[in-house]
Amino acid sequence: MRLYLLTATLFFFKATTSIAQSNATVSGHVTDATTHDPLPYATVVLNTETDGRMVSGTLTDETGRFTFEGIEKGNYRIEISFIGYVTNSLPLLVGEKNYIFDLGKIRLEPESTQLDEVVIEAKRAVVASGLDKKSFDLEDIIAQGGSSVLDAMKALPGISIDQEGKVELRGSDKVAILIDGKQSSLTGFGNQKGLANIPAANIERIEIINNPSAKYDASGMAGIINIVYKKENRTGWNGDIGLRLAMGQFSKRKSDLTTDLGSYSLNPKVIPSVNLNYRSSRVHAFLQGEALRQKRLPNNEFNTRLYDDGRLIASQVPENRKQTQFIIKGGMDWALNEHNTLSVSGIFDRERHIDTAQVAYVDLLADQRNRYWHWREEEITGYMNYRAEYRHAFDGPGHELKFSAQYTRGWEDEEYRLNDSSAVRQSFDTTHLIAIEHTTTFLADYVKPLRSGRLEGGAKVQIRRIPVTYTIGQGSQSVIYPGLGDWSRWGEDIYAGYLNYVWEKKRFDVEAGLRLEKTDVFYNLSPENIYYNQNDAYDYFKLYPNIRFSFKINDRNSLSAFFNRRVDRPGEPELRIFAKYDDPELLKVGNPYLRPQFTRTLELAYKNVWESGSAFFSVYRRDIESPFTRVYDIDKTDNNYDIVNRIYQNVGSASNTGVELLFSQNLAAFWKFNGSFNWYVNAIDAYTGTLLFPTVRPFSIPQSEDNTWNLKLNTLLTLPRKTQLQASFIYEAPKNIPQGRQFARSSLDVGIKKSIFKDKGELTVSATDLLNRYGLKQEVSNDGFEVIYENFYETQIVTVGINYKF
Repeated sequence: MRLYLLTATLFFFKATTSIAQSNATVSGHVTDATTHDPLPYATVVLNTETDGRMVSGTLTDETGRFTFEGIEKGNYRIEISFIGYVTNSLPLLVGEKNYIFDLGKIRLEPESTQLDEVVIEAKRAVVASGLDKKSFDLEDIIAQGGSSVLDAMKALPGISIDQEGKVELRGSDKVAILIDGKQSSLTGFGNQKGLANIPAANIERIEIINNPSAKYDASGMAGIINIVYKKENRTGWNGDIGLRLAMGQFSKRKSDLTTDLGSYSLNPKVIPSVNLNYRSSRVHAFLQGEALRQKRLPNNEFNTRLYDDGRLIASQVPENRKQTQFIIKGGMDWALNEHNTLSVSGIFDRERHIDTAQVAYVDLLADQRNRYWHWREEEITGYMNYRAEYRHAFDGPGHELKFSAQYTRGWEDEEYRLNDSSAVRQSFDTTHLIAIEHTTTFLADYVKPLRSGRLEGGAKVQIRRIPVTYTIGQGSQSVIYPGLGDWSRWGEDIYAGYLNYVWEKKRFDVEAGLRLEKTDVFYNLSPENIYYNQNDAYDYFKLYPNIRFSFKINDRNSLSAFFNRRVDRPGEPELRIFAKYDDPELLKVGNPYLRPQFTRTLELAYKNVWESGSAFFSVYRRDIESPFTRVYDIDKTDNNYDIVNRIYQNVGSASNTGVELLFSQNLAAFWKFNGSFNWYVNAIDAYTGTLLFPTVRPFSIPQSEDNTWNLKLNTLLTLPRKTQLQASFIYEAPKNIPQGRQFARSSLDVGIKKSIFKDKGELTVSATDLLNRYGLKQEVSNDGFEVIYENFYETQIVTVGINYKF
């Protein structure tokens, strides 16, 4: 199938011939005759009736539609083929009276021969689909494919992972993550917690959209990453089962400070999964399940602080974790008739972990331990997500109206037991936080194909509420800040509407859209809170335009220009006033007065395709208004302990100016090579502001500008006996961050995949970060101190996986 689709793809780029103006346009919609589902990437060829000479050829798009333009008058025959289906052909007469031909739905009958054991794969090149979207097939990501989606993402161009497991795209963690094109509880509404626990083996492809159109939510300044689950198109009952066994943390980047427990190493993991499908002419039902069990997960943070008075203090937070997680995803599509379909789906995600750490604080100059902080956290998090969708298909191909409703209930139940031992005190504290999320969303989307493009429009209402309760048990001389209160209430309402117009011609196409969003936000605090003297509430109405212009130089070369405006709204975790006490001397806390940040992006892109490969080159500029990030600042209110606060704060303005290169080359029939290079200037403007917690005091961000880049290289070898071998290398250069600098890091990953059980099974072995060099190191300074922060979370993992289809 790989050779078939590669041939078809090349055929597409070679087949279009020169045509005269004012000729006919022919369109159609290719579907499965049994299930009525569209058939994407089917081959459509236009031949002359008399001698069978090929005039033009194309592939159907993701909705099964195709279009020929510039067809001269005459007699033709259109031939439609797709692997596993009987080829269909239709006569076509182009006369002098009609220049628009809509062939309607063209149904292909499945072949009568048994094809259950044929693996049908839609292989995508590194640069696929177009200049507006890049699509990556996870079947070709072997070195990281045996692990989680988060691990697989780091091999994709422009993507990196920060110390908190957040995805960064082109240097920004403000990325919208979608599941099958929709917001989902698996990734949260603004967070990405679930990515580390979704098996990459269950994912078909990952799409990167750097410049989204108006039909997408305006959030996510860096763009959108869409994770597409695998879908089974065979009729009847079918599915697959899988099991992955993994071992992580083989070596330590840095020796532990002296404690009884230290940090975990050799972390075993067990990840079973199952996927069941049923499909008939009118019903498609699916059920997917996956689980994760690990007992020795380390998240190893080191901090070395140099104070202006000469003291040099080192600490280590060895967050040792035992974790269990279950994810169940199911749903059904029911075709009520030819024009109406009802879909229902649901997701249940439950995670429980226990973290234990013994944190030593060592005076490096005196070579003595000043403090011993021992804590245990038990946390249960999860989501339930319900979605219903009604879709009406009009008579014209691609002409449809959709209504959907979604409700998500999330929960976070976090309990800390804190023990402090120092010359200052011997004491015990507890905290217990409970947060319940309620998110209700209503959407309407309309698509109307036009003779030379399409019109899209829709509306959305989203209502979110997150009440939080916070219970404290304070010991003597407690380090927990007093006067926080015991509750908070956060809410956000978004009302949106959009119009998006696409106009396509032979040599160029234009896409222009406008999204209107009205946002109401409130954050209510307990009256007992002494740090913020009033509740916060604000609203804003903004327009978010997008424009794309593409010019086809010829069949192999094209240019595009993009402009869009987007927003990133702080969520409840960034606003939360209740501090995290993993490290009480380097304290993370939110800011209830945080405001959204706005971004304008300009991009010019060029794409070239040749017979054995392709290249994509872009130049982009991103201007960020009022970005929010964590600010380091010393707290001088406690005379006994040295406390550095890490508080979210809006910090003025920033910009990124860069170039990105993606390339793919088939070096031989058995050898593929691809890679990406992203270079950008990260500019952070100087800013002076005011912190309110725990005391009112000024802070400053110095102006900085730095050149940084990252490089990713992948090579894939197809070996005898249906075996593939892949190696990938990732390098991220040093870069400036607010108040400091982040050091370079790299990862060398390898993987091997073999087809077994007569192509019904697959065996994979992968190893990530073989040299253990992908941990994070940052240097931050402010008045009175400097901090070297190192997070050596688990990146070194060896995974053995097996999957069987039935």
